[in-house]
Amino acid sequence: SDDWLGGWTLLYWGWWLSWSPFVGMFIARISRGRTIREFVFGVLFVPAGFTLLWMTFFGNTAIDLIKNQGATALAAVVKEDVSLALFQFLEYFPFSTVLSFFAMLMVIVFFVTSADSGAMVVDTLASGGDTHTPVWQRIFWAGLMGVVAITLLLAGGLSALQTVTIASALPFAVVLLFSIYGLIKALRIDVHKRDSQQLATIAPTASRNPIPWQRRLRNIGYFPKRSLVKRFIDEVVSEAMDMVSQELEKQSTPSHIDRSRDDRITFEVDLGDDMNFIYETRLRYYNQPSFALSGMTDEEKDEEHRYYRAEIHLKEGGQDYDIMGWNKEQIIHDILDQYEKHIHFLHLLGKK
Repeated sequence: SDDWLGGWTLLYWGWWLSWSPFVGMFIARISRGRTIREFVFGVLFVPAGFTLLWMTFFGNTAIDLIKNQGATALAAVVKEDVSLALFQFLEYFPFSTVLSFFAMLMVIVFFVTSADSGAMVVDTLASGGDTHTPVWQRIFWAGLMGVVAITLLLAGGLSALQTVTIASALPFAVVLLFSIYGLIKALRIDVHKRDSQQLATIAPTASRNPIPWQRRLRNIGYFPKRSLVKRFIDEVVSEAMDMVSQELEKQSTPSHIDRSRDDRITFEVDLGDDMNFIYETRLRYYNQPSFALSGMTDEEKDEEHRYYRAEIHLKEGGQDYDIMGWNKEQIIHDILDQYEKHIHFLHLLGKK
């Protein structure tokens, strides 16, 4: 009927709109490293494709059972309580008990995974973006979601849950419009940042204090341990940042260095109303390539398979290069290079 088509169409729209902020943020978090094209393709076509297959196989089969096979009991259950329709539908197939068990298992898995992702995102938002929150806090949000769902089901059944889903989708539709605007704005900033990286002409320096090529070759094939890279960051990188910070203070440009976290050190220049400049050195670990482990026993490989790098991260993300083994002058010049590119980026942003 028209009422059924209209009601379920609104529910379907409302379901996608109400869940999109939580599921979108959850998938974005676990999709780190993917391109925007890959992310959009996945979140649009994978769920839509699954829904198409579900409607085609199960929906068409149910319609055929009712219209051509005389399954009047199925039609009655759908009309009376749609939440039981799937299990009544499975009664028309062999091994219906086994199929019903797996259907119930899938429903439980779906709810648990959905509640887990939703609780994680709500917990992150409620904590101001902090992803390292206590376990009890996430359990609290997951439990609260379960209590709300159970209360709605007990109060008005599936129709009450559908009504709340549709009602909650309306304000989120407005929020999503602002999210779209923010995404477009962020993408434009990324374009300007890329242009600044390509067009910025860095002033030539008289000397970069190059290291001897023999030492450079030795550094290429060297895979340092955590303690060595950590000491390099605490001593060499930290001192280089201090020198740049002191010089900026002489020029009345405020800056500060954050050493609060064990695996990184962050240098930030305060540019007032403009986007601050951030130069961060992070301690990252990787597994050694196989050629570096040749001649070792399995036990030695387990102990030696991990090595560490001092990687540079800017405000827009990781730059994927390692400064381990650089001297202070080289690090200072790298900070200045990135700072000059950032100033050029702000210039392009102001022009456009």
